[in-house]
Amino acid sequence: MDLYRQNAPHKPEAGGIILGYRRDTHLHVTQVTIPQVDDKRHRYGFHRSAQHHQQVALKAWHASGKTMDYLGDWHTHPELHPSPSGLDLNEWKKICSQRKSPMLFMILGVRGDLWVGLGDSREITRCVASKN
Repeated sequence: MDLYRQNAPHKPEAGGIILGYRRDTHLHVTQVTIPQVDDKRHRYGFHRSAQHHQQVALKAWHASGKTMDYLGDWHTHPELHPSPSGLDLNEWKKICSQRKSPMLFMILGVRGDLWVGLGDSREITRCVASKN
């Protein structure tokens, strides 16, 4: 995913889906899809075309004995400290309303910053890593 950070003015937003396993309250990310030719990518916008990403997810699901799951979405923002837009939050709420399990959402910023959130049928909550 790092390859798609918008760390140059010519780089458009990018994104994909997050795949992995659910183990009790834990989400184990094992795979992500990368931008595909049918995706719509702009400097300040990204629209994922469902077809290829869904094919990758179905192939992984079958290969895992139907245990790998769609965990959520990721995309980039051209910001040092990324945060979700209103459009992001609305789309994520739609996804959460259709799923019974918590969902993971990630936004990669220009450099190392990353916004991570968990969503359920009620809300999207930002996850903050503690600094020890």
